[in-house]
Amino acid sequence: MKFIIGVSGGIAIYKVVDLVRKFKKRGDEVRVVMTKAATKFVTPELFREISLEPVMTDVFGNDETAAHIKWTKWCDAMIIAPATANVIGKLSSGIADEALTTVAIAMTKPLIVVPAMNEAMYNSAAVTANLSTLKTRGVKIIDPSKGELACGGEGVGRLPESEEIVKQVDKILSQKKTLFGKKIIVTAGGTREPIDPVRYIGNRSSGKMGHAIAKAAADRGAQVVLVTTSNLTPPENVRVINVESAEQMRYIVNAEFEMSDAVIMSAAVADYRVAEPATQKIKKNSDTLTLELVKNPDILFELGQKKNHQILIGFAAETQTVEENAIAKLKKKNLDMIVANDVTAKGAGFAVDTNIVTLITSKGLNSYPQMQKSEVAEIILNELEKFLTNDKN
Repeated sequence: MKFIIGVSGGIAIYKVVDLVRKFKKRGDEVRVVMTKAATKFVTPELFREISLEPVMTDVFGNDETAAHIKWTKWCDAMIIAPATANVIGKLSSGIADEALTTVAIAMTKPLIVVPAMNEAMYNSAAVTANLSTLKTRGVKIIDPSKGELACGGEGVGRLPESEEIVKQVDKILSQKKTLFGKKIIVTAGGTREPIDPVRYIGNRSSGKMGHAIAKAAADRGAQVVLVTTSNLTPPENVRVINVESAEQMRYIVNAEFEMSDAVIMSAAVADYRVAEPATQKIKKNSDTLTLELVKNPDILFELGQKKNHQILIGFAAETQTVEENAIAKLKKKNLDMIVANDVTAKGAGFAVDTNIVTLITSKGLNSYPQMQKSEVAEIILNELEKFLTNDKN
């Protein structure tokens, strides 16, 4: 493997000297990029002697032009250790003001950040928020250890031992990252169309299928935006946007669409909404209540009319003539694939952990037996990857 190790200015830098040595000992190639603060602790010459590779301390102070880009193409992954609060904040904000942050922001390969700092800093609202932002972008975080800190106290914030970092890096890189660099929008749950401030029109969708897809896509390295109405615990490394109505979902999906590579519309979007929701709770003053319903926008149809490079995958939750209805939707909405299921079948309906699906494309269809929704998610993503690599056979 070829690694870039980004070293920022923290007292834990002495452990990184051993980390470079361990990677080299097992046959890996390592290049080091240092912040100016890091050079106050350890000289670039030390890392150069250990790694037998160039060390970068300045974007403009190298013999080759655009060295930061060439390095990112050379490596298999970048590890930032120790990652100080300062560097974490810069990466979260997209600031590239010196060699390390410039290389990191240019990375299209896996980026692994290993924070190390005082416990109070690590647990601060700012660092917590910045790490969360990095996770949603697909950056992997190796949590700091608990133990004696440089300030003299004890707590969480200590850089893990080099053996542990190597172990965690190997674990991260062994995972299949076939969707790294791809942005995928996933919608989940059933929309809620307000009747008044208290009541709404909804459906039985729980969002479990969409959440399973979002998790599986994130595990493959994708940048995932989950637009959901569900109150399920969201998957890790996913940017979650909570909505309620079809109009809200439409707004968010459209805002994210242009820069996306795929949309997987697993949400059960209500076909109709109340024309004029009451501004106050409707009182039970009569034996009947008449509501005027108007059509909701068809989000997926609209996306199908304006897509250029995006792959669109829809869902057809049916109760009869499942395949016929799904094929009609596939054509009408200009989809690349549709996932059809009979929600009346045992083990395939709403709010359960299993599903029975048929995947339909213009090439034909494939039906699958009952399986966990997490397994269905993997099958869907396998098909998506074929589209993204233009292998539609």
